[in-house]
Amino acid sequence: MKNPNIKWIYLLILSVIWGSSFILIKKSLLGLTAYQLGALRTIITGIILLSVGYSKLKTIPKTKWKWLLISGLLGSFFPAFFFAIAETEIDSSVASILNSLVPLNTILLGFAVFKIASTKRQILGVVIGFIGTAILILKGSELNPNQNYLYAGFVIASTLMYAANVNIIKRYLQDVKPLAIAAGNYVFIVIPAFIILIFTDFFSSTTFENPHFTNALLYVTILSVFGTAIAKVLFNKLVQMSTPVFASSVTYVMPIIALIWGVLDGESFSFIQGLAALIILVGVYLSHKRKA
Repeated sequence: MKNPNIKWIYLLILSVIWGSSFILIKKSLLGLTAYQLGALRTIITGIILLSVGYSKLKTIPKTKWKWLLISGLLGSFFPAFFFAIAETEIDSSVASILNSLVPLNTILLGFAVFKIASTKRQILGVVIGFIGTAILILKGSELNPNQNYLYAGFVIASTLMYAANVNIIKRYLQDVKPLAIAAGNYVFIVIPAFIILIFTDFFSSTTFENPHFTNALLYVTILSVFGTAIAKVLFNKLVQMSTPVFASSVTYVMPIIALIWGVLDGESFSFIQGLAALIILVGVYLSHKRKA
């Protein structure tokens, strides 16, 4: 008999891993450009997953490969670059809070695209969540006038992609092994990432002469191994053992972990931003709460 609480263990582990990813991105950007970081993260993760999960690829039905392509692009490829680009302008803690929009967008896309019914409470939660997002962005731009908060749009776009991906996994890849999904995703995106890396002048002498390069490479490796490779397999398993909305609830704890890292790293965070973060989480909570 399966332990019904195992999904909570998966959720907690993922929260800690992904909550720490934002500070790792920030530190990696000290020695790499956003495009180099996104490409390296994808390549390193791909090498790991394909090495471990190559034998699982033959178990994937032919009809599933198109969904693995879409899942790979939306759940891994574009977000790897978008989060890196976003954190060139906004703090890692703010990026993590904006990432909390994933459950809300999961509900919106589930209703609009996948024809999953939404309750009035869920709609209210979505509205409250987006009000909190607006406050967070506006107050953040006031607190950090030197930062371009339009770059928050890259995070918001990524949350829409994550939301679409989690619905795709649940609806079309439910019967595919989690490791096979993760490895199958990277079959399509490793080569494009390598091409992008070549065009970023990564292999030029100026990149290696950067005093932060060695540490940045270490951070992006840790990010790839734990924050992407291992986390991808755990997340795919979590989606299959629970629901898309429950799995996306990983964003409840992630901002707390990321905020702790951000404050320890000297990032400024106002009371109003904290209130906005709370509003977002209340919106997420309402959107998940079941009727008695």
